[in-house]
Amino acid sequence: METQPNNPLHGVTLEKIINDLVTYYGWEYMGYTIKIKCFTENPSVKSSLTFLRKTPWARAKVENMYLNMLKKGR
Repeated sequence: METQPNNPLHGVTLEKIINDLVTYYGWEYMGYTIKIKCFTENPSVKSSLTFLRKTPWARAKVENMYLNMLKKGR
């Protein structure tokens, strides 16, 4: 497997991304920022993983939110 030094998402699982975002922002802020049901109605990591794996546009938004979190110096 090739290394990707310029890709901060390389090797980071979607589950870790969600868990880190929930810890940093919380479900309420995430649901406010990215308007998807899995963040606003009975949010859970499991439901989020299921939805985001099937929905590329939503996953891209979550990944961008994660990258912005990393830029803030988490």
